[in-house]
Amino acid sequence: MKRVGFLILSAFLLFASIVQAQQSFTLSGRITDINNRTIARATVRLLNSDEIQSTDASGQFEFRQLAPGNYLLEVTAIGYAIATKEVQVKQAVTDLTIQLTESVEQLDEVIVSAEKKEQRLTTIPYSISTLSAKEINQYRLWNTRELTGIIPNYFAGHSGDERNVVGIRGITTTSYDPAVAVYVDGVNQFSLDTYIPQLNDVERIEVLRGPQGTLYGRNAMGGVINIITKKPSNKTRAFVELTNGNYDQFRYTAGVQTPVVKDRLYFGATALIQGRDGYYTNEFNNKSFDEQQTISGNYFLKYRVNQHWSVTANFKHQNNRNWGAFPLVNGVETALEELYKLSQNAVGKMIDNTQNASLAVQHRSDKLLFSSQTAFQKNYRYYNSPLDGDFSPLDAVSIINDYGKAYNKVSVWTQEFRLTNTPAASRLNWTAGAYLFSQQAPVKQATYFGEDAGLIGAPMTNFSSITTSEANNRGLAFFGQMEYAISEKWNVLAGLRYDYESKKLNVLGEFQPEGADPMVTRPDTSAKAGFSAFSPKLGISYEVNEQGRFFANFTRGFRTGGLTSLGSDPSQPPLFSYKPEYSSNLELGFRQEVWNRKLRLGITVFYTELTDAQVPTLVLPDAITITRNTGKLVSRGFEFELSSKPFKGLQVDYNFGTTRAKYSSLKVSSNGDEVDLSGRRQIFTPAVTSMLAAQYERIVFPKAHMGIRVRGEWTYLGEQYFNLSNSIRQSPYQLLNARAGIYTRRSEFYFWSRNITDQQYISYAYDFGAVHIAPPATYGLTYRYSIN
Repeated sequence: MKRVGFLILSAFLLFASIVQAQQSFTLSGRITDINNRTIARATVRLLNSDEIQSTDASGQFEFRQLAPGNYLLEVTAIGYAIATKEVQVKQAVTDLTIQLTESVEQLDEVIVSAEKKEQRLTTIPYSISTLSAKEINQYRLWNTRELTGIIPNYFAGHSGDERNVVGIRGITTTSYDPAVAVYVDGVNQFSLDTYIPQLNDVERIEVLRGPQGTLYGRNAMGGVINIITKKPSNKTRAFVELTNGNYDQFRYTAGVQTPVVKDRLYFGATALIQGRDGYYTNEFNNKSFDEQQTISGNYFLKYRVNQHWSVTANFKHQNNRNWGAFPLVNGVETALEELYKLSQNAVGKMIDNTQNASLAVQHRSDKLLFSSQTAFQKNYRYYNSPLDGDFSPLDAVSIINDYGKAYNKVSVWTQEFRLTNTPAASRLNWTAGAYLFSQQAPVKQATYFGEDAGLIGAPMTNFSSITTSEANNRGLAFFGQMEYAISEKWNVLAGLRYDYESKKLNVLGEFQPEGADPMVTRPDTSAKAGFSAFSPKLGISYEVNEQGRFFANFTRGFRTGGLTSLGSDPSQPPLFSYKPEYSSNLELGFRQEVWNRKLRLGITVFYTELTDAQVPTLVLPDAITITRNTGKLVSRGFEFELSSKPFKGLQVDYNFGTTRAKYSSLKVSSNGDEVDLSGRRQIFTPAVTSMLAAQYERIVFPKAHMGIRVRGEWTYLGEQYFNLSNSIRQSPYQLLNARAGIYTRRSEFYFWSRNITDQQYISYAYDFGAVHIAPPATYGLTYRYSIN
């Protein structure tokens, strides 16, 4: 695998160095408001490059030694809407003027990197939702699961252990191989274990809906969540944010980005510590349950070698402690009648440590942009004492996995090489690349049957069934995507990706009576399996004008196959392989900005067919998922997005999605029999997602630039189900959030409340009936101070 990676890198570097700039020019200009008043300390950035400047006291900026080509400039300034300007550099440009409009009067122009290069949202010919840093702050988003309702047809639930189960358009995560891929700063967060869902100092979030296999590969069948954090530049920037709320909730964050050597070396760091008491009370010991504390950080060091080369090193970590990781109650009625009460006799603390390190190398010539992204991810997750496996006061079943640092950890190495053409105005724009990965996951876990095990049907008591497994997975992919302007208005899109993955799994089964040595029940057994897939994409779009276009696309996605693990029942064969899951998706859409960017809207309809559905069955009490290919799913729906600033100071956003996802055929095993569940609805898929947000802000004291900001949000989620038989159902419900406060150029102080009406609803449920109720009403105060 390393030899293949070296050969690919050599080929890419040779290609990237073919063309070097023979000439260089200066690009300079002035930033003003609509009344031609200069704007100092505005940030001017050349997209898809490392070139960033701040305007001086007279609003001037200057970029030197630019290669000939087409450049897209992004301009940001406090109090003004983000704007972009496309500039063609064939000779020196010295008289450029860019005017900004106050943010209370105009929507920000949106930049996305959905095609792995930065572009205007209006040029993207498929479904995508975006949230800027400003919007992330206004929505008070701390975790990716809080995107539910904001993004049409997006739902994220969790069982209490802080790992999100995400679905888009009825294509949902049902195993450790996600159906929705998550990328943070260009790095694929490989599995549910290795990605960090906390949001801190984020520049923007992009959610691509529908299969994205061409550019993003494996497990992007439902879509992609693309998270970009803020990067250091020549401008020193710092912030501190302090939050306290009910349930002893606290969240303290701070960060700084600064040049160490101007135009050469930059440093950036952000840190977060947060925690709260548990929402639940454990009546077994009359203590708080699910108390949590998290420490996380994100650290950058960036070096610009010269005008063409840059290197960025990044390290992220999250250390989570959870005193009661699974706040589950058996039965929906019991969970809702005895709110936030449970009774569990085994209350181990979950210790969850995640680290992500990456090294990004970028080279830009006058024709090509070369990128290399090398990343290593590691997660070590265990319980310091037994965890309750029957979610009751019985000493029946508990889970043990504290077997030292050699087990219960996941490590992943990934490498991506990518080439993109740089001229933004070219009729042909393309991206091509290669991707490699290697994953190791040694796991050892015991299911202990205690004194009361006979009450749940166990043949004996006081023994452990121990499973040891080691997974070794490797993969390789090649991809390419191009968009060609066949006329002034019409564009065609085509892409293809080939993925190959090999998996190897070793398993060992042991039986250990209490006080005795373990005895082997299943000798060390291993199996291998290989999977490959082609992911094509075809599309056509019509550009109505610079701010609007129609688009139609066909995409194919896949979720990788795998091997089952080993349960406590010797009659169940281990290492049974299951095939990849495939989907075919059609979508038609329209996106438009009108009224001088006071209104932006998007409309999409889609139809998806999923074959070889991977249907998981949770085997208890082992807590092991056995996956089989069975069934076919059909999902269809509609999405609508609207953002507007109808008059000065008021912004209204409305996002709506409806999904009808049903299994046209589905047969599952239950108690030795085959059960036909054809016609059942997909799990973790609300029939409707809807979010209406309204915010009003006004400057009260102009000299101090002090203003007030008031915001309200109404979320509606339709009927949904949590098991394949559709017997665990959540009826439609509504949520209300609010936020109000004062702000200046540098500081903000506000009160916030989520789930104001204290709506109780199911956030997650297992098919055997254990239920997790979503958090109750929460509220708090936040103070933020920034230096820009």
